[in-house]
Amino acid sequence: MPPGASAGFEDRVAMTRLAIANHPGLDISLADAPRPSSAVPNFTFDTLTTLRETLPKESQLFLLLGADSFRTLRHWHRAAELPFLANLIVASRPKEDLGDLSVILPPGVAIEPLPGQPNQYRLTGNGGELSQLTILPDLHYDISGTQLRNQIHGEAGNPPLLDPAVLEYIHQHHLYE
Repeated sequence: MPPGASAGFEDRVAMTRLAIANHPGLDISLADAPRPSSAVPNFTFDTLTTLRETLPKESQLFLLLGADSFRTLRHWHRAAELPFLANLIVASRPKEDLGDLSVILPPGVAIEPLPGQPNQYRLTGNGGELSQLTILPDLHYDISGTQLRNQIHGEAGNPPLLDPAVLEYIHQHHLYE
């Protein structure tokens, strides 16, 4: 990929490795790597299925979605199965109303609030499968793409938004110019 507005998959993996290098509890998965010889897209369903197959049976998976992506979930490939491959966590912005969650969820997925647990819901599939949905309301991080671009192009951020190793990688590889 030529230098410019974006970074290719390999560069994004390298920057992620740098960003999590000092966080021993985090690891990177390449389960969603582009398929070199296939025109078939990487569907979230396939990625979660691959992860599920490679992890111990007792492992829990979580799929973190922004509210904007969550609103389109019912249109995703094999959408009614996704909540039962991974518990869903939805991050929403301040004062963002997701409305009637049952309308957002794919057909065949029932929802009920968990008693005494605000923003926590039990999801049930047609075959009795169970999962959980957690809404993270009012997440507010005052970070914009403009601020990130400004830091990349030499303006000091206070506090810095990018890990210094990631910023150095961006400069060395002439990304986002």
